[in-house]
Amino acid sequence: MVQKTFVLDTNVLLHDPDSLFVFADNKVVIPMTVIEELDMMKRRNDELGRNSRLVSRKLDMLRKRGSLIEGVKLDNGGIIKIELDWDKELPKEFIEDKADHRILSVALKLKKEGEKVIFITKDINLRIKAEALGLVTQDYERAKVSIETIYSGFREFEVSKEVVDKIFTSGKILVEELAKEINIKEEEIYYNEFLILKFNKSHSALCRIKKGDFNKKEAVRVPSQEISVFNIKPLNVQQRFAMELLLDDKLSLVTLLGVAGAGKTLLALACGLHKVIEEKVYRRLLISRPVVPMGRDIGYLPGTKEEKLSSWMGAIYDNLDFLIGKMYKYDTEKLQSTLEYYFESGLIEVEALTYLRGRSLPNQFFIIDDAQNLTPHEIKTIVSRAGEGSKIVLTGDPHQIDSPYMDDSSNGLVYLIDRFKGQEIYGHITFTKTERSQLAALAAELL
Repeated sequence: MVQKTFVLDTNVLLHDPDSLFVFADNKVVIPMTVIEELDMMKRRNDELGRNSRLVSRKLDMLRKRGSLIEGVKLDNGGIIKIELDWDKELPKEFIEDKADHRILSVALKLKKEGEKVIFITKDINLRIKAEALGLVTQDYERAKVSIETIYSGFREFEVSKEVVDKIFTSGKILVEELAKEINIKEEEIYYNEFLILKFNKSHSALCRIKKGDFNKKEAVRVPSQEISVFNIKPLNVQQRFAMELLLDDKLSLVTLLGVAGAGKTLLALACGLHKVIEEKVYRRLLISRPVVPMGRDIGYLPGTKEEKLSSWMGAIYDNLDFLIGKMYKYDTEKLQSTLEYYFESGLIEVEALTYLRGRSLPNQFFIIDDAQNLTPHEIKTIVSRAGEGSKIVLTGDPHQIDSPYMDDSSNGLVYLIDRFKGQEIYGHITFTKTERSQLAALAAELL
């Protein structure tokens, strides 16, 4: 088999520092310009800065095993090499002193030398330029998940009348029995997945998959009584499923994915307030979201940290006003004093993700809004912050991504959903219907 040469762009290493080691049995080339760009990023206090430092440390460890200029052999059979030289004969349209073009010229030089070069970058425009130069180029797809086939958390099946009657009579049915009825494998039905079982479109049962006696999976009927938390009731079956997951203390991780206006953030906040303030299961409701549009840094806004955060957390505060305002029929004075009490007493805390690194978060109901703007590495860092007795809820819409180097298939939220499906402590629902307003529903559908 002919060894391939993968030339990595800076954004690939910043996206996934472990990308150095995923091209087994092949050669990985890091242009010196990439090292220079990593060096410029190292002083940043965000995830990009941390990843640049992590890549530098990994390369330094490899340097101890041999010369990176000549190439260091890896345990996976590959080679990592830093390339100093580049092709000096780029077309006149390519400005030579531009970093992206110098990186491209390294790949071009190696191709002219007879190597089977593949240029890897997450920059779409750079892939276009690479193709214009005759280079084979690809996106970095290690953490990509097809959004069309992403786990939705619920499915609908046609079943016999006997199955529906049995669920209503006994409240459950063994999954091995149900799997035969709907003709799929038992292992393809996941823990905490919801099933809508219908007979003749007029007779149906809602079930959730749980572990039953003798560790056997069971489809357990979802109670039919109406749920209401902080005066919020589910408006559709997807919201009902989401509330079941959010209110289940046995689940440590819940993800809510879907269109704008589906109620993801509102439901998460309502259930979090209920668990913290009314049931006192958790000692604090901690709310955060990634700060993406200004380089993931809140330092550009004037004022204290709290004043800066109020600008970024507008959607959160709007939902809190709505939820708590309903309690007092929107009496402004009572609403304001109650909110102040919740924040001053520490029952509710709003924090930037930047300041969560290094913290341990025990016994907290932790909501991360707009999680589609996080990379897989950032998601791992955040979820690993969870302490004993905590619950993490991530909400997001994969079609509203602000990062230039991620899309609906490569963001950390869909990656997490794909990797965690089927775990007993995890639940997920994908929303397909907006409940915000008729205008919001049309915008989600038409725009």
